[in-house]
This record gives sequence, C-alpha cells and structure tokens, in this order.
Amino acid sequence: MSNIHDLKLQAYELAEQNIKLYDNICDVIFNHPELGSEEYFSSQFLVDEMMKRGFRVTAPYGGVETAFRCEVGEGHPKVAFLAEYDALPGYGPNKDQNGHACGHNWIAACTFGAADVLAQLKEHFDGTIVYIGTPAEETVGGKVDLVKAGAFDDIDAVFQMHLTTGETELNSRSLAIDSVEFTFEGVASHAAGAPWKGVNALDAAYLTFTGINALRQHITPDARIHGIIEEGGVAPNIVPSHTVAKFFVRAADREYLNELTQKVINCAKGAELMTGAKMSWRYFENSFDDLKNNQLLVDKMAANLDELGVPYNKELKAPSGSSDLGNVSHICPTCYVSMDVGNEDGSSCHEEAFLQYVNSELAYDKILKAVKAMSATALDVLLDKSLQKAIKK
Repeated sequence: MSNIHDLKLQAYELAEQNIKLYDNICDVIFNHPELGSEEYFSSQFLVDEMMKRGFRVTAPYGGVETAFRCEVGEGHPKVAFLAEYDALPGYGPNKDQNGHACGHNWIAACTFGAADVLAQLKEHFDGTIVYIGTPAEETVGGKVDLVKAGAFDDIDAVFQMHLTTGETELNSRSLAIDSVEFTFEGVASHAAGAPWKGVNALDAAYLTFTGINALRQHITPDARIHGIIEEGGVAPNIVPSHTVAKFFVRAADREYLNELTQKVINCAKGAELMTGAKMSWRYFENSFDDLKNNQLLVDKMAANLDELGVPYNKELKAPSGSSDLGNVSHICPTCYVSMDVGNEDGSSCHEEAFLQYVNSELAYDKILKAVKAMSATALDVLLDKSLQKAIKK
C-alpha cells in the first residue's frame, strides 16, 4: 500500500497539470446552459470527456435520460463524485435566457477533476472511482429518481462541492422539502345572477392559506411554508369552479416535515368541508430529504483543507434551501462543502450578478482547490479500512 501523504502530493500535482482541462469543462458547460431534464448537450459532453479519460460509461443511467455513470477500477470501496449541470431560467435583458447562476457548471468541472485525478492513481489502491451525472437538481431532483433506482446502493462515500458567497462552509445543511399541490373543484354559476347556485373553489384555496397562516405560530423556527394560487378562476362574474394552489413545505428534519406536511394537507381538508369544493392533492415534484453530512468525512475534509491552506467555517450551518443531495446522504456517507468563490459584492447563488463569478478566474482558482481537497479526502477513504467501516456505521 502506498504512503497516503505521498499519494496526496501526487494528486495535487496531477490536479495542477490538468487544471486547464477542468477549467475548460467549467467554461463549456457555462456557455451551454440547459434547464433541468433537458441537459442533452451537457450530459453528452461530460460523457465524451470521461470516455477520453478511460472511464467506462453507462448512459442514460437509472432510468433518467440525462443521467450517466462513469467508472474506473474494480470492487470496493466505491467513491463517487456527483456532477450537476442544469441551469436556471430568467436572465438577460429580457429575462428570457438560461444561466448557471447557481454554478452547476463549476460543480461538473471540479467533481470531474477529482474523479480524473484519482483515476490516474488507481494502481495505488483497491476500489472504484465513480463519476455520476445527476440532472435537474433545480427542479424535479434527478438524484431522488436515481436513489429510487438504486444508483447509490453500492456507493461507499459521496463527495460534492458547491460555490457560495461569504466563507467556505464545511457543515452545510439543507432543508427537507415536500411539494404539495391542491386542486379544488366547485360549481360555476353567475356571480351576480345566481351566486347561491355556485360552490366557490377559490374560497377553498383562500381558506387553505388562512389555515396555514394560523398554523405558522405553532411550527418550529426552522420550518417554512410558502405557496401560490396557480389557477384562480376565469372571470370575476363567474363563481370559480376550479382552482389550483401549490406549496413548498420545508423543515430541517424529515420526520418532523412528514408531520408538518400532514397538517398542511389537513388545512386543505378543512377548506373542503367549509366550502363544499372537492379537494384532491398530489406531490407535484420529488420530495427532498434533509442533508446529513457525515462528520467523519467532514473531519477528514477539514484536515485536508488545512494542509492546502484553505480557510473555512466548521460550525454547523443553519439550513436554508433544499437539495436532492439530501436523499443521497440518507443512504450513503456524504461530504458536501460550500466553497466561497471569493466575490466581494454580496451577490449569491441564483442572482444574475452571480453569473459573472461562476466561470471566472476566481472560480477556476477554486476548482483547483476543490479538486485537491476532494481527491485527498477520497484517498483517506480508499486507503483506510477502519475509516471505511466507521463512516458506514
């Protein structure tokens, strides 16, 4: 078995030698922004680049059209790096352009780099290096579908990094989320001529909001409930017979979120009883679990960032948004880090101003640091059998 410190130094040298390739991947994905589940160019581009690097490729993967899995090596441990490459809509002068304002182009590049570096060192350890393309993180959550398909059942450790503003966060967390849609069916009638004949589906939607607003006093501080009325009627002089309301329900813990979502559904049931409008409901997007970072992996990541001279905050960060990576973290050890891109204007992910940073020299500098840190921490897993057992436990 090779000396782990010497191998890490080799990994750092390989990262530096290949950084132009990784920067180019960041640039190409940035300049081909595609929405979730439509990432045909991006996924094929990444697959082609992986094949050039000697990886075995399965694409599509897990029943998801723009997902893929690339591997080098054999057997366990299996260490996976997760790429994202979907963009967001609504940018540009007319707000009609897609853009990588969340930096998924950067995620695709640095996870590619970590997998590639380790592939070049594979003769020094047993196991498999895996690069998994996980589409539609911003929308339906491709990782959820991949989890259901068993795509991570054989994985021993998962790594991913994400760009952020402020400072690098080692203990990033995310909120579990349920996406709930309520449909109310009433009876249309003339709102002035015969309103007594109508059953007002819009009132049912309003009363659902009212019930939820009354519920807010009695939920935990981490929880969030926010919604819209997507369909509210056709004309003011017609009693609305059909309405649709959509809600995101979030909490820091999946078990509590299950309770809270049921209370939200009960609010809609109460509105049904009060108005007579028939209610039906469904989850209109995949449900995301809360993100559980594996603390042993976080500790190893911290030690490697220390060696690389990368400052970070290790305090447990309060969760805010939601990610389908949470579902992965519930079934295999996961290390997720939010890395500070280095901007000083205060702009953050999803904002148009953040677009200027996710494919910049600042971002390229952080690709190199991310590749080194992830590959080094993966080497800790690959070469330490006791760590492998401990993170699984």
